[in-house]
Amino acid sequence: MVKQGTAAQRAEGIIKKLHTLAKPQNLAGMARYGIVPKNGLGVNMPNLRAIAKECGKNHALAQKLWASGIHDARILAALVDEPEKVTPAQMDRWVKTFYSWDVCDQACGNLFDKTPYAYAKARQWQRDRREYVKRAGFVMMAVLSVHDKRADDARFSAFLPMIREGAADGRNFVKKAVNWALRQIGKRNPALRKKALALAEELAASPEASSRWVGRGAVCELQKTVTRRSRRTAGK
Repeated sequence: MVKQGTAAQRAEGIIKKLHTLAKPQNLAGMARYGIVPKNGLGVNMPNLRAIAKECGKNHALAQKLWASGIHDARILAALVDEPEKVTPAQMDRWVKTFYSWDVCDQACGNLFDKTPYAYAKARQWQRDRREYVKRAGFVMMAVLSVHDKRADDARFSAFLPMIREGAADGRNFVKKAVNWALRQIGKRNPALRKKALALAEELAASPEASSRWVGRGAVCELQKTVTRRSRRTAGK
């Protein structure tokens, strides 16, 4: 793998390395989880993370890896890019090419949520009609709930009306992200859990099938969270 040279030269060396690590047999397993890579090599995540660690953060390199169009290289691009150098325009360019939930989730959870534009993009993308762009909006809500420890509750309370509306979208990869966002917001703290559980119960009683699915799943997990916390408190 090329450690020196231009971003294009380094990307070429990395892509050669990815080809040596290719496991076509992994692609069938990925398909069982709804991942059908375009131009995929089947490189596993531990190998991608090891390469990312070796590469270090490099914005120019990330752009070249993404431009290759190789599924594995695009996941790697999200791992090596520098959040402070990412622009809203780049985020929109990348998100409109999402075709798989794993690329979507890796880009959102490893890169986009660390940019100054994360909350704005969550609000923007959840309004989009394209399946994976819309998914990205709700994935952003979920990963921000986990990663942004210092954010105040108001940021997440503001997402709840969007989740209520998004729950009606019956497309598989959208409703799963909506459910994920609702659950993660509810697990931040007791105040948000109360609000998220109230919404989950409302959705669980909906006449609309997708909303019921989102609500019931969230109710189940958030009630378990309350029970676990109560048991830990009682044991003190």
